[in-house]
Amino acid sequence: MYRYDEFDHAFVRQRVDQFRDQVSRRLSGELSEDEFKPLRLMNGLYLQLHAYMLRVAIPYGTLSSRQMRCLAHIARTYDKDYGHFTTRQNIQYNWPALKDVPDILMDLAAVEMHALQTSGNCIRNVTADQYAGAAADEIEDPRVWCEIIRQWSSLHPEFSFLPRKFKIAVTGAPNDRAAVAVHDIGLRMVRNEAGEVGFQVLVGGGQGRTPVIGSMIRAFLPKRYLLSYLEAILRVYNLLGRRDNIFKARIKILVQQVGAQVFADMVEDEWQHLKDGPVELPDGELERIQAYFAPPSFEPLPTLHAGFVEAKDRDPAFAAWARSNLADHREPGYAIVNLSLKPVGGVPGDATSAQMDTVADLADRFSLGEIRVSHEQNLILPHVRQKDLHSLWQELTAVGFATANIGLISDIIACPGLDYCSLANARSIPIAQQISTRFAELDRMHDIGELKVKISGCINACGHHHVGHIGILGVDKKGEEFYQITLGGDATETAELGRLVGPALPYDKVADAVETLVDTYLEHRQGGERFLDTYRRVGLQPFKEKLYATH
Repeated sequence: MYRYDEFDHAFVRQRVDQFRDQVSRRLSGELSEDEFKPLRLMNGLYLQLHAYMLRVAIPYGTLSSRQMRCLAHIARTYDKDYGHFTTRQNIQYNWPALKDVPDILMDLAAVEMHALQTSGNCIRNVTADQYAGAAADEIEDPRVWCEIIRQWSSLHPEFSFLPRKFKIAVTGAPNDRAAVAVHDIGLRMVRNEAGEVGFQVLVGGGQGRTPVIGSMIRAFLPKRYLLSYLEAILRVYNLLGRRDNIFKARIKILVQQVGAQVFADMVEDEWQHLKDGPVELPDGELERIQAYFAPPSFEPLPTLHAGFVEAKDRDPAFAAWARSNLADHREPGYAIVNLSLKPVGGVPGDATSAQMDTVADLADRFSLGEIRVSHEQNLILPHVRQKDLHSLWQELTAVGFATANIGLISDIIACPGLDYCSLANARSIPIAQQISTRFAELDRMHDIGELKVKISGCINACGHHHVGHIGILGVDKKGEEFYQITLGGDATETAELGRLVGPALPYDKVADAVETLVDTYLEHRQGGERFLDTYRRVGLQPFKEKLYATH
């Protein structure tokens, strides 16, 4: 894992000291809320529906056990004893007192964390595949490049005040687990015909009120040119992006207006002034950062551990968990373990301080001290020996993190919605809880198979509803909560936006609607098909007919 150098330490602590002074002036009345707003946003502090909310960056979703214990300490000491893991691999605290925020930031600085660039019109926290450095299908560890982008973009003098917020995601595998196609810039690590590793570059993806799948503007970019090419993209956007209309300020609007090929040509023209210049990485810098991400010292183990196989044979509950919550590791005898933050009837993405402390302890004992956060609001232990899996499962069961539902219907992405957010039109959390409870029976979930339900409380789409197999969007109708349903969305390498089924449904009909959609899928499913496969084969009409005949 990357460790702060002397510059990082000084930089973060200076920002904390500056913000402590700004908070003091706000509390004394010297600064009004309007004057304070841009200052707090630069430090990840929002004013939500009921209280301030602090968003803490977890760069590329990677945490050490020490850092997780600090997050638990903050939840216990300064908040209501829990935190909320988000779709940008961050954590949010929903109830901090303003007077305590500088102390929270100083505690974070002590474990090499901060809240910089988690808000505002800047380059936000760079996200990555949660299995990075461990996945069996990986071409190369993308976290190296995420860290390079983090350092390049932190308080970049030219890009600190962009037309609008800017999000970058990187995946190092052909199976896209980072949703790169719905980011302002999506980077896929690929090999060219000569076997060299570089980047496929997508630009102009995004969700919100204008959902767009990103356009590929370069099929192969050599790794050595990444920063200069990113700089060229950001320069074109910074120059031409609209600042007169917040709803048309994202880069996706610019790409749509001029066309992907024209935009690509403008980037190429700008790049000619930058490539092979001072923007490129200095000699030795790539190697220095790569050293921080060197693989751990894995034990030489057999490909399949006999005890793991025997445990699955004798314990059906463990076998069900292993089927849904484990992923293939690149090293023989190891597994990637997904910890579900979606217990039946729970709040998606929430974890108590006690649970966070337990995860930190389990990471030390079972996963070489490493933890990951996924954009799907779950936690991951990336390096677990197969022979330890049954013992780990038993301990996860005790703490409530062993629900065998990863990728299934109750593994729901949901934004905080109207329970917390001042922008929301409707509640998201209770809808997620109703669906989770409705489909709580494990055998039924596994029979349904992969089905990604995603819920947003407003058009800003923090719950990624546009790319849910079933997407649910809360809307306001004369003061009442209604929900639009979309079908067929996909955030993976076959990215696609969902299609609206029909008129919005009232709050008390949403769980019934989801059940009708699932029953329709099961009626039309052919051997081995997932929900998304069946939808793509039969189309929207059978689902629409059943849904509105019933509701």
